[in-house]
Amino acid sequence: MTTVLKLGGSVVTEKDSPETVDEAALSRAAEAVADFDGDLILVHGGGSFGHHAAAERGVSTESGTRSAADARAIHDAMGRLNAAVLDALHEAGIEALPVRPLSLASRDADGDLSLPTGSAATMLAEGFVPVLHGDGVVQSGAGVTVTSGDDLVVALAESGALDVDRVGLCSTVPGVLDGDGDVIARIDRFADAADALGGSDATDVTGGMAAKVEKLLALGAPAHVFGPEGLEEFVAGGSPGTVVRGE
Repeated sequence: MTTVLKLGGSVVTEKDSPETVDEAALSRAAEAVADFDGDLILVHGGGSFGHHAAAERGVSTESGTRSAADARAIHDAMGRLNAAVLDALHEAGIEALPVRPLSLASRDADGDLSLPTGSAATMLAEGFVPVLHGDGVVQSGAGVTVTSGDDLVVALAESGALDVDRVGLCSTVPGVLDGDGDVIARIDRFADAADALGGSDATDVTGGMAAKVEKLLALGAPAHVFGPEGLEEFVAGGSPGTVVRGE
């Protein structure tokens, strides 16, 4: 069995300050992840790296570019963040290797993501932790669009080759919040939280919390949405934050 864990871009970067790593938060997250026992795939968001690079060029999950220079700028920004994440993981003793979506994934004309997972499966079998990240990907009829870390989490969780039975999304909030700011313990239908869901306060070209919940409801595995304070509990097998599980 495999666990997929996403570290949100707002967790590992200063999301309102372009290309700024939150080194203390990233180090704490890496140290928590180092205690995980089992097969683990990590995904990280774009934060102040990918989101700003994409927004400056008008590229999102819906709007693409046919400029190789623009696509490279987004990919290169994510490469710099990915290198920082890998450095922190290695410092914590985690044998992590990068898996870069631009060279691997693609979208069809309807926007459906195709993500081959053979390399990740082989890395797991050899004792490595694959680390993916939000990125630009080539989309049929649209050039290069953005694929979010959440999209990657869904694709990994749906891959039969990886046998994923548990998903975690660590963001800067303690879970999905209701109108009073309290954590919603469980979501089985989008309607359970529709009134409370909204977008991100910072620059985000991938849809915010509402998009996350919609994607997670489609999974066959339970997903947990939690803040950094819940990371150690999730790594230990607990259920922090909000459990999202489609009916």
